[in-house]
Amino acid sequence: RILGSQFTLRSTAGVPTLVGHAAVFNRDSELIAGSFIERIAPGAFRESIAKGDDVRALINHDPSLILARTISRTLLLREDQHGLYVEIQIPKTTYAQDLLESTKRGDISQMSFGFTVSPGGERWERGQNGAPDIRTLLSVRLFDVSPVTYPAYPDTDVAVRSHRQFVGHSFGASFDPSEIQ
Repeated sequence: RILGSQFTLRSTAGVPTLVGHAAVFNRDSELIAGSFIERIAPGAFRESIAKGDDVRALINHDPSLILARTISRTLLLREDQHGLYVEIQIPKTTYAQDLLESTKRGDISQMSFGFTVSPGGERWERGQNGAPDIRTLLSVRLFDVSPVTYPAYPDTDVAVRSHRQFVGHSFGASFDPSEIQ
């Protein structure tokens, strides 16, 4: 799942560092799967950060384009009053230098994050008067943050399955309720 947000470029002790928010609290997403919107509650990332999940910073969520990791302390994550704050120390790889150039030009200026929902980590509300249903993320497990070309919420299996269960749609014989998070 992906959410867009903006970032800026800084230098920390001579090392280029991307700084910004990979997620913003209490903002509506675009319509997901044509049927619901999503919001992120303050505290949604707290457990994942506290447990020291090994989160990667990637370019466009591509695991072959790694920029930093929490485990190597080249990626800093924390929640602040605005959302999921990140600092990414940029390596001296060719693809990272290309990213810096695109950032300086303003071609890439937004971020997103990849996650799974923790058990019990979501709340659903029925939409009123034709409005879409609302899914609020209460607790997620992070696996990446990424500077991206297109920040958006793509259609994911977990969200679609979870929403179908919420509205009471049938999944057919292959549905396994334990897959819903």
